[in-house]
This record gives sequence, C-alpha cells and structure tokens, in this order.
Amino acid sequence: MERPERQKTKEQQTAVRLARPEDIDAWMELVDRVKADFPGLETEAALAEHRATVLRFIGKASAVCAAGEGRILGALLFSKEDGMLCFLAVDPASRRQHIARRLVDFMLARMDAGRTITVTTYREGDPRGAAARAFYRHMGFSEGKLGEEFGCPVQEFTLKGKAAGQR
Repeated sequence: MERPERQKTKEQQTAVRLARPEDIDAWMELVDRVKADFPGLETEAALAEHRATVLRFIGKASAVCAAGEGRILGALLFSKEDGMLCFLAVDPASRRQHIARRLVDFMLARMDAGRTITVTTYREGDPRGAAARAFYRHMGFSEGKLGEEFGCPVQEFTLKGKAAGQR
C-alpha cells in the first residue's frame, strides 16, 4: 500500500545555506524590500556599497541566505573574526516562519566555541526595533551599551559564548 506524499511545510521548503555570487541579485531584491528598516541604506550609493559588501562576505563564506519560493527570503552577514552579526533581514511576507532563527543558528554553528557574539539594533522605544529586540532576547542575547550607527541611535546586544555543544 502506497503512503500519500506529505506536503512540505514552508519551513521545510526553505533552504538555509551559504550565499553564492549568483544569489546577489535576489539578495538585493530582498534588501530593496526591507531597506526602510535599516539606517544606511537610503541612497543608491549606499545600496551599491551594500552589494559590494555582500559580495565580499560571500567570498569569505560569511553570508547566509534562506532560499525558497524561487527567491531569497532571509539574509544574514556575519564576521567570525569580530564575533559580530552584521546584518539580518527576513522578507516581510515570510516573517514568523522561524527563518531568522534558522539563519542565526547556521551562523552560530560556524563561530568559534566560547565566542561572544554582538549585534546592534534600534534602541528601546523605537518601534522599528521592537521585533528585532524581542527576537534577540528570545535567542539569548542581552542588552548592552548604547551607540550610534549611520546617525541612528542603536543598542548593542551580546550573546555570551558557550562551550561547544551547548545552546
């Protein structure tokens, strides 16, 4: 007796993997959809600089994407050397599907055991940062020092390093 084939969930249909140079156009399409959420992506020159940055990160195996439905649904840049999550975005139409968690988990698996990871996001009270702040707290990050990036007030979040195999 044949078993009916199960329908894959959207999460199962979304592959989280290292980005490749041929992903750059789809990556930038995602960035175009979310650029209003990120200070420093307001101009064509800034977007061109971001594109060049993504290509550099791809060359260092430090760019991660969630690919599905024929496009990039999520993107993450990280620096293993600096212990930093540099950029994280998920397509608005694909949020609340655990894509951000899967991207961060993929990154963490490539970081040195025991390494503290930092990320910055909007400060408390800025509605543009409410979801990101809640997500980072959920992932175990703690609020840290205040700063400014691209003329915007931000706050650093840190994830204390754990020994290999811990979560």
